[in-house]
Amino acid sequence: MSAAPRALLLDCDGVLAETELDGHLVAFNRTFEQLGFPFRWTAEEYGPLLRIGGGKERLKAYLAAHPEIDLGSGDELDEKILAAHKLKSAIYVDLVDSGTLPGRTGIARIIGEALDAGWQVACASTSAQKSVEAVLASVIGPEQRERMAGVFAGDVVPAKKPAPDIYLLAAASLGRSIDEVVVVEDSQSGAAAAAAAGMAHVVTVSHFTGDDDFPDATVVVDSLGDAGSPSKLLAGLDVRNADGFIDLDGLEKVIEAEAEVVARG
Repeated sequence: MSAAPRALLLDCDGVLAETELDGHLVAFNRTFEQLGFPFRWTAEEYGPLLRIGGGKERLKAYLAAHPEIDLGSGDELDEKILAAHKLKSAIYVDLVDSGTLPGRTGIARIIGEALDAGWQVACASTSAQKSVEAVLASVIGPEQRERMAGVFAGDVVPAKKPAPDIYLLAAASLGRSIDEVVVVEDSQSGAAAAAAAGMAHVVTVSHFTGDDDFPDATVVVDSLGDAGSPSKLLAGLDVRNADGFIDLDGLEKVIEAEAEVVARG
């Protein structure tokens, strides 16, 4: 493995934990109920909405597509969306704190390996900061969280995924060039953001993203895998080790493969 400086950037939802189905969707619907909104989201409706980065933006787009739902307009509507998102975030954090959303296979392992090897590790997510911090606390614990280089989340950039802004901000803040970074994503919009930033990326598909397209991903797997729980290669370069999971050597191969693509033009 190269001794070159590296940074591992991780999306939150669907990457750290399977949060969308059992976390965010539940929190949204509880919010709608508490606020008296005359609708609920089914899993079938929620899947396509995930291609819109950010909870506030997702709710606003849904309401724009359903003019029969009258929650007001202009500043009044913006205030209701902001209040709904604030309540939803609080409900979501309570769900995470209850321990009902375990980390995805291999994620705690790869974070620990990267930190121990001197890599910078950070999260880059369109979710609210408190939501990301709650998931990190649940998945890796406070000690490992303290060793991380940062969390870039929520409204820190005006353009959310699939725009590359969040990843470009994270790399710049960490002092890393894009060829020193590898991203782990789970969704089409997230992978598109990484690709637009010019960054090597691995996709670990989640509940809602198995049918998404990932044309620029070096590797697509069902998870990072772990000892005794090998990952399944779905597309791309096989960078799994002899035990069937992706370790730091595998991530290094992803970075090298992206460099070769760039060099070929």
